[in-house]
Amino acid sequence: MPDRLDARVRATLASIRDASLERVLRPPSGVDLSSNDYLQLSTDPRLKEAMAEAVLRDGVGSTGSRLLRGHHAAFADVERQFAAFKGTERALYFSSGYLANLAVLTTFAEEGDVVFSDERNHASLIDACRLSRAQRVVFPHADPETLAEKVRLKADTTYGHVFIVTESLFSMDGDVAPLRRYAEICSRTGATLVVDEAHAVGICGERGSGLIEQLGLDPNACLSINTAGKALGVAGAFVAGPAWAIEFLIQRARPFIFSTAPPPAVAAALTASLDVIRTEPERRARLASRVALLHDALERHGLVFPCQRSHILPILLGDNSRALAAADALQADGFDVRAVRPPSVPEGTARLRISINVGLDDETIDRFAAALVDVFKKILLPVG
Repeated sequence: MPDRLDARVRATLASIRDASLERVLRPPSGVDLSSNDYLQLSTDPRLKEAMAEAVLRDGVGSTGSRLLRGHHAAFADVERQFAAFKGTERALYFSSGYLANLAVLTTFAEEGDVVFSDERNHASLIDACRLSRAQRVVFPHADPETLAEKVRLKADTTYGHVFIVTESLFSMDGDVAPLRRYAEICSRTGATLVVDEAHAVGICGERGSGLIEQLGLDPNACLSINTAGKALGVAGAFVAGPAWAIEFLIQRARPFIFSTAPPPAVAAALTASLDVIRTEPERRARLASRVALLHDALERHGLVFPCQRSHILPILLGDNSRALAAADALQADGFDVRAVRPPSVPEGTARLRISINVGLDDETIDRFAAALVDVFKKILLPVG
């Protein structure tokens, strides 16, 4: 007799609880130190007004896929604006970053191709690589030397096309990929670079278009996925790149063809978001100042974390229960900090993931630093 599904699921749920891996749906409460709303655009009055006006004009739903009746002028407008913002020939809007990553890898990578994927890539990139028909090769995190050698070894065998897939600014570690080195490998071998700019778009670069811009790389020499629900403050994601690539996605990408389009009001809000990012570079400057202020405050208390300074601060604690206890203590002090545990991060690397945003004032940052030091003294380990 086959296993009973309920018994199997109940046993798995019990093992999840025993390992301190149970997830709980908890609404926002307290000072935001966990969301990806780095520029605090999700509550900006201009974005809300743009969305409200679009709802009154176009309704609350798109009514179909983009290739049926779901295409609206708002989508074409925001795609043109985003391509100009990114410096690419074209851009295509998807209803989520997950779908955009699935679309890129499952559309372009074919049987016989090879996809090289950073070991710390986001789950949506991992799933996209798995669902493609290409061979998947995982390379050590941000290691261009090992990657170059692996690509060279593949060149000695029979294969189709090579893809190198990475985040630009990694969501759980806050560090950046060596994109220049990857671009050099691609230029030398004819490989294609696929870059997930989810946590860099809106923040990095003089225009704020991402790490590709900041490093001076050709945005049309790669494919980038740019999430719009983080620093941009709204929802969805843009795939940006050369015109031929975007046209191919329209013709062949199943996540695009077979998904109902997002509400057109979302595109209107994104247009307003891009306007704010373009005209208010001081937001990015303030975010950088918040990052520096928090690190300096922690260092004064003897807490120095071995990570790159960015708007994502990972505090690795290792044990799942310790991470939960630390998060609970900070939440009790009024700070919305969440514990991140496997499978979101590798086994043994449970952590607090601190997200810094422009809304944090000096006094709040000082209070949080003191609260974190207190948590370390009481729960985790001696300070100093």
